[in-house]
Order: sequence, then C-alpha cells, then structure tokens
Amino acid sequence: MKHAETVTFGGSGLDRAAHLRGDAGAISALLARGQVLVLWRGKPLVVSGNRLAWVSGDHPVLAKSGNDFLFLGMDQDIARFAADISSWQPADDAQAAGVSFLDFSEQTHPDLPTDHVFMDLRATMVQLSARDAELAAMAKAVLNWHRSHAFCSACGAASVMRNAGWQRGCPVCNAQHFPRTDPVVIMLVTQGNQVLLGRSAAWPAGMYSLLAGFVEPGETIEAAVRREVAEETGIRVGEVRYLASQPWPFPASLMIGCAADAISSAIVIDPAELEAALWISREDMVGVMAGEHPVIKASRSGSIAHFLLANWLADRLD
Repeated sequence: MKHAETVTFGGSGLDRAAHLRGDAGAISALLARGQVLVLWRGKPLVVSGNRLAWVSGDHPVLAKSGNDFLFLGMDQDIARFAADISSWQPADDAQAAGVSFLDFSEQTHPDLPTDHVFMDLRATMVQLSARDAELAAMAKAVLNWHRSHAFCSACGAASVMRNAGWQRGCPVCNAQHFPRTDPVVIMLVTQGNQVLLGRSAAWPAGMYSLLAGFVEPGETIEAAVRREVAEETGIRVGEVRYLASQPWPFPASLMIGCAADAISSAIVIDPAELEAALWISREDMVGVMAGEHPVIKASRSGSIAHFLLANWLADRLD
C-alpha cells in the first residue's frame, strides 16, 4: 500500500538517534534541556485529550520515576524522553479492577495543571498527531517492558535500565536483555465481494473485526495467516500478500496487515478463539463503517483493522 504508514502509530519520520543511546554524557546533557513524557500505569499524560503533555527532567511529578528515563529520540531540535511513575498512588484511584476492553477513567496529578490527565492511549490515539502517536506508542511499549522484565531471565537477579532505556543489564551474571516485539498477523480475508469478520466474547456487544493471531516460532507470515484463519474459522486461504503494519503497544505487538484470498467459504468456528464469525458484503460493510448497521459494530477507529477495511472499501489496497 502506497500510504501504509498513515495508519495510527505509523512512521512520522522521528529521528530515534540510536547512536546516542550508549553515550551517558550526551544523554545527560540532552535530558537537562529536553522534555519528558510521563506515563502512569501505561497511560500517557495528555493535554485536553488531543496532544501529549511534556515536562522538564527535574519536574516534581517525576519524583516517583526512580530517575530512570527512556530516550525516545530527537524531535527536530528537542530531545524527547519518557518516564514511568506507576508507583504513584492517586488520592482517588479510579484505576479499578475489572476494566476490560477500554479504561475511560482519567487521573490528574497534584503537581500538574488540571487539564493535564493520564488517559488510556486507546481513548486518545486518533486525536494525536502522527508524531505524538509514534512517541506515545514507543514510550508505552518500552516502559511496559521494563515494568514486566525487572529481573534477569538467566539468573533471577534484579536487573537495571541501561543504554538510555533500550536495554536491561544484570549486575550479577552480566546477561543483557532487550525490549521485545511480538509479531501478529491480521488478515483482510476476502472472497469475491465479501470480507470475513469475527468477534471475541470479550469485545463490546456487536463489535466485529478482522481475524488476527500471533506468529509462531519458525513460521512465515504467510503460513501464520493461513493457519490462524483455518484454526479460527475453518476457512482455507490461498494467496497472501502484505499490506501494512502497525506498532500496537497493548502491550508490545507489531500488527502485520495482510490481504488473503479465501478458497473455501463454509465457516466452522473454534469457540475457544471466537464467539462468532461471518461473511459480510461490501455494501453492508459500508453501513457498518458508517455506524448504521442494525447489528454489527465496526472495529475501533485507529486500529489497523479499521484502516484496512476502510481502504478495502475505497479500493486503495494497492
């Protein structure tokens, strides 16, 4: 797809300046005059819900960061960093247990203006600029990895952040660990004028989306597409071709969007994977995307599923 990178979290041309990550002196100097994106329990700090909020490296809100800063890169002449303050406890903790699909709660910090709130990235992602979206996705994914990989997988000792946040090192056995990205295939499966949709039982009522699944070790993208579609719906797939990709920091996936031609049509769902699956015509899909279908609701705006379906309807897949 010629405009593949216009997907949410797509490339904005950010200079990640990876050559600076190992230079502690340069990173320290950049932090002194740079700007920091604060995240709390995976939620980035935003202003009025439509742009990222930035603070200086010595701002009081960073007291719970442990002085661990992730270097995101150079945004023109501005050094961008991110820090996690998940150990901070709001006076009224609205991050309740049981939140499933989307957390609509917002948190304010006493050291920040009232229009600065911590917000679920899925709730604000389509409002952000391409640059803000890329920075937020990067920060969320890498900081989540640090929170979930605090101990060395080789010896079990506590590890420490290194290389400006792009590595963890074990001070006991010297093992080095790097942020992970999990490849996921997501498939626009078509047959003639129809597209294949499925839904998970955990999704909001009526919501359907494209089929998706993790790529297994030793598996090609094409093989993963064919396997996942067959496992979930019993549909056999022939030709597979790549369309677009999307970093998806929930928690650390790379969604690999593919077009797939179905060579069978009878659906036999795996109830452990899907609650339902169906073929829907292009004409009916127009109504779904417009929010006018009486039963089916579209996948969330900002997701690659929504992006691929919109481009399929507009005949812009090539």
